[in-house]
Amino acid sequence: MFNKPTRVTLGVIGVFIGIVFAILPGSILFLVAGLFMLSFDFPLARKWLRKSQKVMSWGAGKLDAAVSKRRYSR
Repeated sequence: MFNKPTRVTLGVIGVFIGIVFAILPGSILFLVAGLFMLSFDFPLARKWLRKSQKVMSWGAGKLDAAVSKRRYSR
C-alpha cells in the first residue's frame, strides 16, 4: 500500500505522538498504529507491537473484572 519511506515516516510520527499521549491525556492507540507501520520493515518494532498488544489486553481484562465487580447503587 505505502512504500517503505512513507511507512517509516508515518510509523515514527505515530510512535512519537503515542509516547506524548502516554504522558499527556490522549489515546495511546497512536503508539500501536506507529508500531504497526514500523513492524512491516523492522523486526524489533514487531516485537514491541506484540508486547504492547499483550499489555493492553491484560489491562482491558483487569478493567473488565473491576467494572463487573462494582456494585451500582440506586
